[in-house]
Amino acid sequence: MGAEYLLPGTPMQPGGLLLAIDTCGPAGSVALGRLAGRDLEILGQTELEGRSYSATLVAAVGDLLVNAGIALRDLGGIVAVSGPGSFTGVRVGLSTVKGLAEPAQIPVVAISRLLVLSRKSGVPSCAIDAHRGEVFLRLEEVGQKPRELLAGKQELAAIRPVPLRVAVCDEAAEALLAAAWPDAQLVRCEAPTAQDALRLGEARLVAGGNVDLALLDGNYLRRSDAEIFGTGGGGTAAAAGRQRA
Repeated sequence: MGAEYLLPGTPMQPGGLLLAIDTCGPAGSVALGRLAGRDLEILGQTELEGRSYSATLVAAVGDLLVNAGIALRDLGGIVAVSGPGSFTGVRVGLSTVKGLAEPAQIPVVAISRLLVLSRKSGVPSCAIDAHRGEVFLRLEEVGQKPRELLAGKQELAAIRPVPLRVAVCDEAAEALLAAAWPDAQLVRCEAPTAQDALRLGEARLVAGGNVDLALLDGNYLRRSDAEIFGTGGGGTAAAAGRQRA
């Protein structure tokens, strides 16, 4: 998220309880953890079936808290995976986060799913299937801020230099990048989960970098029809790119 979305918050204390929600992919998950000094103890994770988030997400969060003997008001923070991914999935996840956080005034941080994949794989650049012959792409280049963009064949062909290594977590993204960037090493990794987001987001919560819920929005990485069907891959890629901290 950009700096304009962050509010000065109270840093979390050791022993703080954290919840993470990820409904961006074909399958989703919710995870619960506890900070113990500098360590994060994972108390549980529940997998969510895709296309059923609106019916199962709130119940899954409730069951996770009940099984751990924790009330919603006990949470010290929520990590929201804000996309990119399914428009409906992202919207359901963020709406649920707002509904949980606002009444109890629980601090929230938002994390890009691409950033979670990058850190999980240990590879700076990564890609996730976006369907329609496109990928959600994160590029980390030396001396430049990380970029996230929606890229098809034209956009990928226009990117120079090509990353030496790119992490992927699905066959569609792997196939598209293999054809577009035959010299790049594709590193296969398991898809990111709420547990992975929890490990990444807790540092932001501890630092007190909270999101203004009124401004919290999905990281959709979508283009207009003119950009999708237009020409000029280099310009399109530049227009689609977004800076991410």
